[in-house]
Amino acid sequence: MTASTANAQRFREFKMPDVGEGLTEAEILKWYVKPGDTVTDGQVVCEVETAKAAVELPIPYDGVVHELNFGEGVTVDVGTAIISVDTDPGAGPAPAPATVQTPPEAAAKAEEEAEPQGRQAVLVGYGAAPSSTKRRARKPQAGVPAQPEPVSAALQAELNGRTAPAPAAPVTPAVTPAVTPVANGAGVGAVGRPLAKPPVRKLAKDLGIDLATIVPSGPDGIITREDVHAAAAPAAAPAPAAAAAAPAPVAPAETGVVNAAARERRVPVKGVRKATAQAMVSSAFTAPHVTEFITVDVTRTMKLVQELKQDPDMAGLRVNPLLLVARAFLVAIKRHPEVNASWDEAQQEIVYKDYVNLGIAAATPRGLIVPNIKDAGVKTLPQLAEELGDLVATAREGKTSPAAMTGGTVTITNVGVFGVDTGTPILNPGESAILAFGAVKLQPWVHKGKVKARQVTTLALSFDHRLIDGELGSKLLADIAAVLERPKRLITWG
Repeated sequence: MTASTANAQRFREFKMPDVGEGLTEAEILKWYVKPGDTVTDGQVVCEVETAKAAVELPIPYDGVVHELNFGEGVTVDVGTAIISVDTDPGAGPAPAPATVQTPPEAAAKAEEEAEPQGRQAVLVGYGAAPSSTKRRARKPQAGVPAQPEPVSAALQAELNGRTAPAPAAPVTPAVTPAVTPVANGAGVGAVGRPLAKPPVRKLAKDLGIDLATIVPSGPDGIITREDVHAAAAPAAAPAPAAAAAAPAPVAPAETGVVNAAARERRVPVKGVRKATAQAMVSSAFTAPHVTEFITVDVTRTMKLVQELKQDPDMAGLRVNPLLLVARAFLVAIKRHPEVNASWDEAQQEIVYKDYVNLGIAAATPRGLIVPNIKDAGVKTLPQLAEELGDLVATAREGKTSPAAMTGGTVTITNVGVFGVDTGTPILNPGESAILAFGAVKLQPWVHKGKVKARQVTTLALSFDHRLIDGELGSKLLADIAAVLERPKRLITWG
């Protein structure tokens, strides 16, 4: 057995799994272990966020954590090793683990691996790349002497955050690029720009720091993240004379110009929010939506909710108007089963389903998700209440499994909890209908020939017009309203 084979058997790598159906990547949210920690088979080592939910990952090995390949906040492709475990820690000292990648470092590594063959990637600390590209000498800036050895195009491009031209043919590696020191000690390239990696430039921009005012501490006059943080610290030393001589910025009120960028925040679109956006765009431009509305007196339903809260059979369960709306929806679908279908574009077929997986839209800190209750149509009212309560609680904790968000057939979105009367909901991809339940409010209503204050709500039903025509959609919505107006129909129709 070779040494490499023995090491492979001793140091077992755990790869990012596909925890959903066809997911391609996941973001590491939190590590629960660190190098040197003892782990056992089945122990949760990290939490990741996929395009569907946050999921905890258990390790399938016993041993000692040798290396964490990625830091928190890094998005990793499925199939990539994220952690290695020393399964035989008593066999001797283990090799030193590599540095854990943080998000900027992971991006730099991806750029390095994407370099064309025949050319070495150039990053500070990795050495200079061979290059045969000749560039016309640039006119030196005033006060900066010209240098016989300009910074290589590849290095300058890497530091400026842009792609360098590929060399015509490999040549002998160049010498260390020359760096021109300026009066304040900052290193600049041939173009007179302070030398810093793209993540460092972005950090300086976010903190409002001028790189030209920073004294670099990195090799070859490179400005580091620590340099930027030191310049931004309140207790930092006074700015160099060159920076102090610069004119003070004029307040917006004096110029009439407002710096909008300084009052904006940019957040990467990823995880659940990214998946939701993609799904909604796909649904809106694939399924022909029709939305119908109906306003209904739900006074009797609200009274029934209060009575059920006192019922011993419902003790310990969460009873609310959404529960009875869900039951009314299921009863109406039972009366019109052809609405419970999906469109198979590839086979050019309509798939009718003899089961109802009822989705409930839930707002979470990570975005909107729609877990569903499997076979909701055959549940008793107490069973439906229990599963509805568990579904909402799990979603709010961010622990909804990907399996709970697949296979839905219809959905309810409760916009009434936000005080909204109604809306035009967009279908979840692959589903036939979605019901929006609006706020319940006291309104003047004609009841038994007299105008009285009644509890009223508005329902909106969106449906796929390829599957459900206007007549069928109208009958479904009317039946939902009829049950909520006179909830005894839950017995006679159910």
